[in-house]
Amino acid sequence: MADQNPEANQYHGRKPLHRLFRSLTKVVSWGIGISALLILILFIVSYFLDEPLRSSMENRMNSALKGYSVRLPKLHFQLVGLSMTLKGLTVSQKAHPDPPVASFPVLRARIIWHEVLSGKLVAEFKLVKPEVRIDKRQLSSEAANPVPLKQQGWQQAVEAIYPLKINVLTIHDAKITYIDEDPEKPLHLSRLNLKAVNIRNVHLPDSVYPSTFHLETAIFGTGRGVIDGKANFLAVPYPGFNARLTLENVPLDNFKPLVARTNLSLRNGLLSSTGEIEYSPNIKKAHLKEMTIQGMDIEYIHSASTKAAEKRRAEMVVKAARVVGKSEMDIRVDQVRLTRCMVGMVNKAARNPYRVFIADADLKLSNISKNYSQGPAKAELQGKFMGSGASKVTADFRKGHKGSDVDLDVKIEETQMTAMNDLLRSYANFDVSAGTFSFYSELHIRDDAISGYVKPFFRDMKVYDRRMDSKKKFSDRMYERLVGGLFKLLKGGPKGEVAAKVNISGTLNKPHTSKWQIIGQMIKNAFFKALLPGFDKVVPGTQKP
Repeated sequence: MADQNPEANQYHGRKPLHRLFRSLTKVVSWGIGISALLILILFIVSYFLDEPLRSSMENRMNSALKGYSVRLPKLHFQLVGLSMTLKGLTVSQKAHPDPPVASFPVLRARIIWHEVLSGKLVAEFKLVKPEVRIDKRQLSSEAANPVPLKQQGWQQAVEAIYPLKINVLTIHDAKITYIDEDPEKPLHLSRLNLKAVNIRNVHLPDSVYPSTFHLETAIFGTGRGVIDGKANFLAVPYPGFNARLTLENVPLDNFKPLVARTNLSLRNGLLSSTGEIEYSPNIKKAHLKEMTIQGMDIEYIHSASTKAAEKRRAEMVVKAARVVGKSEMDIRVDQVRLTRCMVGMVNKAARNPYRVFIADADLKLSNISKNYSQGPAKAELQGKFMGSGASKVTADFRKGHKGSDVDLDVKIEETQMTAMNDLLRSYANFDVSAGTFSFYSELHIRDDAISGYVKPFFRDMKVYDRRMDSKKKFSDRMYERLVGGLFKLLKGGPKGEVAAKVNISGTLNKPHTSKWQIIGQMIKNAFFKALLPGFDKVVPGTQKP
């Protein structure tokens, strides 16, 4: 019968399979439904956990920190996926709580599930639009804090957020601001983005720098900075890294408040630079490949009120230079260049304040290295002394037995002397109405001994002008007439020149004074000795320079 009715046999054969399929469908449906219900329950329960976790986390972070406090207004913990989101977290310094030093609008922490498959339980942190804001009061308070930074509980505070070790850190659109004296001129980094991966060395553990990171930011609004590198965040006793740094069009105006404390006046200027730095327990080296500063105006301002501070600062610079010379850091600079700059000095402490400067300055420094390991270093400066005198200064630096050996050559030609009147009034008590000035000097330093000469030239100098000097005192007019008469007696040759030469020799063995201070003083004394031969004796009571 079965053979006579094959369709019936097929139907009866399919019936058990159909029942099995329906049973499996019900099981899967029930499984999906139960899973969805569990997820819904976990999702709802998560919200009931938020406030207890928020309060506990805030308390644990505050217990860990020393000198700082946190406020956490909102937290959401998701049982599904075991992720956590913090909103509105702020960190304040107890000494100066307003404003907070850091704020984190959104901070997310989660397990990196694909690392679990490799047996690693690590976390990812993502910060969205964080902001760090520090002012001078807060920075000074931190500097005076006797508790070292590593003992202030920051690591424990981070672990209170999420117990797992961070392996991936992402920062999106961050802002860092430092306010010194003027809140209108902050130092700020904006649009800062950072990504660091493999922080816990989950991959490539045997590599010297197994982790990679990339940072880019806007600097002071219009500048740009990029750092690409590799790191070993677990190196002992401190992390190591090897990175390449690029800076583009960084405006220098924002540094005004900082450099003002060193008697420097800074205006304008754009900085660009490329370099590499490697710093680890085993290697310490910095290589600045190129740095360019364009359009900067910078002047050193000396005054009677800052004289003592300047002396202390000079001594500190000498000591710091010695420390750098003995440091483990291998420093190398290929080229530093200043273009279209103005470099000057203002002396407000002189009898008659004056200003000297070089306009359109183009300075190039090359091949600078620690202990001249890369060979002699060179410097070349070109510009216009007092805005008119074509100037060129070259210097070669070599390693000597007792420090640096230096050859210095200075040429200044055809400076309009009327621009030097403030200087002349201060040191010689007269001014000029016409004339040009040229200056030549060669100096050599060998083992703390200096030798060389200075040689100024004056051409067609006119000291007394009846129309210009009619309002001056009678004694001043008589003095200038005598100086002018002396100049006529001294000048010789068809070009009406007065030239003088003074040799320089001496030692540079003052341990607490910069060599360049000593050299500068020697040039100054020799210059005015040549510039004013006997002028101070013409009129009783005039002071020697």
